[in-house]
Amino acid sequence: MSEKFEIVNLELKSGESLKLKGRLTDNASNFSFNLGKSNSDLGLHFNPRLNENVIVCNSKNCNNWDSEERSGHMCFTPGTEVKISIKLNGDKFDVKLPDGHEISFPNRHGHDKLTYLSVKGDFKVTSFKYE
Repeated sequence: MSEKFEIVNLELKSGESLKLKGRLTDNASNFSFNLGKSNSDLGLHFNPRLNENVIVCNSKNCNNWDSEERSGHMCFTPGTEVKISIKLNGDKFDVKLPDGHEISFPNRHGHDKLTYLSVKGDFKVTSFKYE
């Protein structure tokens, strides 16, 4: 994992969205967005694996991973600009992909406010905002 972008004092509340814009490296194989209370307590681990042609979503509680959910909808290409929106919608996360497709993932731990965000891997963040 090459790039790392981290915010530890985020205040994302239910009903609000995060918008991330960035660029995939020319040889991108995988990256992840992690949202939660800390690195060991994640409500959403969003992990496109370009080399496997799958998007893996998961959550983590007390450093223990829960069960993975996999989507075969791959719309990421190495070397391209990417815009992603992640909305905390009460009982679920809605992730809007660059091609307009949406993936929903349950808010398994019932978070109503998220304070931690990290972006790891072959994704260089160029713009970040929440609304």
